[in-house]
Amino acid sequence: MKRKAYEHELEALQIELIGVQRWLRTSGKRLLVIFEGRDAAGKGGTIKAITDKLDTRGVRTVALSKPDEREASQWYFQRYVAHLPAAGELVLFDRSWYNRAVVEPAMGFCSQAQYARFLDDCPAFERMLADSGIMIFKYWLAVDQAEQEARFAERAADPLKRWKLSPVDLAARAKYAEIGHLRDVMMERTHAAHAPWFVADYNDQKQGRLTLMRHLLDQLPDVSVPDTKVKLPKLRGKPKREKLADASFWIALHE
Repeated sequence: MKRKAYEHELEALQIELIGVQRWLRTSGKRLLVIFEGRDAAGKGGTIKAITDKLDTRGVRTVALSKPDEREASQWYFQRYVAHLPAAGELVLFDRSWYNRAVVEPAMGFCSQAQYARFLDDCPAFERMLADSGIMIFKYWLAVDQAEQEARFAERAADPLKRWKLSPVDLAARAKYAEIGHLRDVMMERTHAAHAPWFVADYNDQKQGRLTLMRHLLDQLPDVSVPDTKVKLPKLRGKPKREKLADASFWIALHE
């Protein structure tokens, strides 16, 4: 997809998302979007595209690290609950409690009993969230293994992207089919009308972003809230220049 066409479509979607944020604030609704998927599929880039033009005071991205010793002893969902949206908020999970459905069993980070318990408990947990008024949408970003390998190679060669490659990412390369099977079981057990799963093709990341953002917007009810136009009054006098009482605080211009 050509960059100019992509940026044009992206801007139109971002304008609609600003409208969604205005609607959330006006209505007090709560919106939760979960992003799961293959390593290097493009979760971070999609979240950035969604949040880029939004008011940061009404949107949060949650990307939790490995649980510490205390968190590991808690009820599994406990550390995620604190990050759920309040009235008027949009919260985006860059991976979520679904680690226990795919990554953890694939990599041996949980027991079979813990995995089975999660699949039993998760639908009830999400039912409670939905009953409390939280709108939930869950996306799996899909990418073929050949494309995933090309992205891994690009990251490995680029010092600006190398930090994105974790030991888990590298170890998971040998488990492509197993992860696909675990994904299918996860969706079968946890898909529901109040917390649905959707799969987006991310072999083309730009097209994937646009498709997912359009789809997300189409899942929402009528979010029309008039946008109040702002008319700036004229300044009195000439525009002032930034002037410090002590000019030594200025940093030198980069040349």
